[in-house]
Amino acid sequence: MKQSLHALYGLKWNPFNPDIPTESLYIPPPVDNFIWRIENNHVQEGGFALIVGEPGTGKSCLLRLLSQKLNQVQGLSVGTFVHPQSSIRDFYHELGDMFGVPIKAHNRWHSFKSLREKWQNHIENNCIKPVLLIDEAQEMQTSVMNELRLLNSHRYDSKNLLTVIFASNDSLLDRFRSTTSLIPLGSRIRKRLKMESASSQQLLDCLNHLLEKAGNPTLMSDELMNTLCDHSLGNYRIMTTLANELLEEACRQKLPHLDEKLYFKVFSDPTQKNTPHNQPRN
Repeated sequence: MKQSLHALYGLKWNPFNPDIPTESLYIPPPVDNFIWRIENNHVQEGGFALIVGEPGTGKSCLLRLLSQKLNQVQGLSVGTFVHPQSSIRDFYHELGDMFGVPIKAHNRWHSFKSLREKWQNHIENNCIKPVLLIDEAQEMQTSVMNELRLLNSHRYDSKNLLTVIFASNDSLLDRFRSTTSLIPLGSRIRKRLKMESASSQQLLDCLNHLLEKAGNPTLMSDELMNTLCDHSLGNYRIMTTLANELLEEACRQKLPHLDEKLYFKVFSDPTQKNTPHNQPRN
């Protein structure tokens, strides 16, 4: 399909795939403001930040943007926690691999001490806190989250050794409020961003941005773009999934342009039962 996209539409890549270049992601103003606050303030202070929102609102894209931005900061060490369901033992092993610290599985105190010394040395040499990014943080065990809180705390909780950024759905907020042992961690969240459902205009801005960055801002008719935005339930992921199905069908038929006629043909077809457009809302 990649060759067809270029030959038919002059596209450098599929603008509706999840793996588009990070620098081409759409950045709404609230997200841009949050990134600035993390990059210019939070990595000096350290501590915990939280990105929260329902699936498809842009949390993982924001983590990609943060990772790219922060990795460009000289002297800053950035790690991504890839297995949030880990037990405490596996959690220490992943941190050890991430920050180049030998971990002794039978001696948690040694692991705790070694990681903190590594981070303290990093701060002394670079005057900036190492960063840990955690996607799907709602999957983390309570014991692991509390272990992370203790690892981060220094000088009777007056200093932080890490900058930790959680990305989660709303259930993590409920745990911070209702799980007694997590209340101390919840009270330490210094920066928060709530990812809301997008308006039709925000979805349209995103769609225009993606098409322009991919190389063909006129790929879709205005009517089709408005129809897509109106039927995406305020969800960026649903919008790009619908748009990708249209693009695939247009490539199959070698259509020169995508318009509303194609939309109604694809999504009124009774075989298209499992598209996001036709799924019932929970």
